[in-house]
Amino acid sequence: MTVLLMTPPMTQLNTPYPATAYLTGFLRSRGYEAVQRDPAIELFLEMMTAPALDIIRQHVEENFESFEDDELPDVIYTFLSEFDRYRLGVEPAIRFLQGKDPSLALRIISRRFLPEGPAFDTIEQMEAVSGDVLKAAFGNLGVQDKAKYLATLFINDLSAVITQGVDPYFEVSRYGERLAAANPSFDNLYDTLMGEPSFSSEILEQLVEQYLEETQPSVVALTVPFPGNMLGALRIAQTCKAINPDLPIVMGGGFVNTELRALKDTRVFEFVDFICLDDGERPFITLLEFFDGQREIDELVRTYFLSEDGNGEPYVHLNDNKELHDIPQADVGTPIYDGLPLGEYLSLCEMLNPMHRIWSDGRWNKLTIAHGCYWRKCSFCDVSLDYIDRYDAAGADLLVDRIEELIEETGQTGFHFVDEAAPPKALFALANRLIERGVVISWWGNIRFEKTFTPERCQLLADSGCIAVSGGLEVASDRLLKLMKKGVSVEQVARVTKAFSDADILVHAYLMYGFPTQTEQETIDALEMVRQMMAQGCFQSAFWHRFAATIHSPIGINPDEYGITLAERPDILFAENDVDFTDPTGTEHEMLGEGLRKALYNYMHGIGFDQPMNFWFERPVARTTMKKDLVSKAVNSVIASS
Repeated sequence: MTVLLMTPPMTQLNTPYPATAYLTGFLRSRGYEAVQRDPAIELFLEMMTAPALDIIRQHVEENFESFEDDELPDVIYTFLSEFDRYRLGVEPAIRFLQGKDPSLALRIISRRFLPEGPAFDTIEQMEAVSGDVLKAAFGNLGVQDKAKYLATLFINDLSAVITQGVDPYFEVSRYGERLAAANPSFDNLYDTLMGEPSFSSEILEQLVEQYLEETQPSVVALTVPFPGNMLGALRIAQTCKAINPDLPIVMGGGFVNTELRALKDTRVFEFVDFICLDDGERPFITLLEFFDGQREIDELVRTYFLSEDGNGEPYVHLNDNKELHDIPQADVGTPIYDGLPLGEYLSLCEMLNPMHRIWSDGRWNKLTIAHGCYWRKCSFCDVSLDYIDRYDAAGADLLVDRIEELIEETGQTGFHFVDEAAPPKALFALANRLIERGVVISWWGNIRFEKTFTPERCQLLADSGCIAVSGGLEVASDRLLKLMKKGVSVEQVARVTKAFSDADILVHAYLMYGFPTQTEQETIDALEMVRQMMAQGCFQSAFWHRFAATIHSPIGINPDEYGITLAERPDILFAENDVDFTDPTGTEHEMLGEGLRKALYNYMHGIGFDQPMNFWFERPVARTTMKKDLVSKAVNSVIASS
């Protein structure tokens, strides 16, 4: 029995999404023949070639033939008018971003080799405020990084050409996301799949045919980590069924685990045969035992399949089988990357910010320190779901063993720990083991800004190879942090993030606005807190998220406790996650959100710290009530105590 595991388009371009590597390692440790492919990166690379651009131009010209030049979208106009330069530059730019042709950097930074479309406007906008931003960011010797940034803008322009001119479902890190995300109906996805294939889906079909020919699988398994992977997954399944209708297709992944927990639409099973929920190891190995005749179908674990009721009518059945427990973290094995094109991924530089670029730059081996979240109390989080609720840690020595195995296999010493929130005690134990065993790595991951991260312990993590951490400051309001049961205060976050930064560890803060009962005053005060923290060097990067109530969070389950009323939900046949709500506070979050993002974007580039709050918003807003020295006093108390 050969299992073929695939990640559908699109995911990040710099490193493989880890789900298939995790399952490949687990299945091989149990004696199964498992192979994996990444059609996400291979689809993108197939579209970024000179011959593909010829086809893209034909589509663009057909789709815009009735437009005058001044009516064309900017990115389309530039693409058509500069096509020869795009065609000449695309393959060299891809090779450069793959690290295969570093000498090209000097041509790229000349600003005369690659055509510059609307994505490059951001440079002019920043230069209008603060002068030569490229010189400030890269100096005279940062040739490779400067070229990487410019080549990334070039790729962004080409991606926009495909989205706006050829295939509306294509995006670099998402693919048809709006068709799946929190959509109670399967109609849009189904109609798209039944319609004419798009340019990108035709290439995807060719890749899948090639994979099936190469591997001759007995089972195909697809991971769907995000809503934007669902269309690609179903396209792959559709292609597999067209080639071999009897080939079993299994689906799982983060989107499935979160949004398909009330699945009823039988049409989904025209494409796939089984859908597994939550951690995939136990459900999948039980399915393989079923395929092999070792189990009955009613022994499957957390698995959807099509069944018949007493009248012979098909319906979606979920078999739970709580008698079989999940595989402990100690027994899931080491991820294996064999079969993934590790030399083909692109290192991108999407923003002139040292922390923000880590997500898209470099090849990172992925590992989990502990399954689930050790805190699991935050009211906005999906704490009722298994991937957060079930906490299970692996020991430090076992983790270091796995780290050494991955270095041996991949030749890479960069690690991204993908925990919901890495437990501090486990991190300190891991750091000590890495140092004691002389294992040299660079690592980063997500944490909670716990007070246990003292300056001394932050330095320990840095000595073990920690280069960056991310964590939630959220609403930057003590009242709201208490309401959301975050377990931290604003001043505590300031002290902890400063301790990390002082240890030369980059820090990214997740921020949130629009939380239930959040007022305009609290939002403006939150921005002032962020301004002070970034000015003091507490963190280098951040991102504002608009709060969304989800059905699996305490807020979605008990909205009355948070002063909101959930909107009436439609009959759910397909996906369900975000739910609309009414907040009687009446704050104008949409307007505030634009200003928050604008201010933060400038702060991340070291610009605008002296601007008044009103500068960032379309209309006058409340004056901040925060003391101007609140953060400086908090972080200076750390320095004094240490």
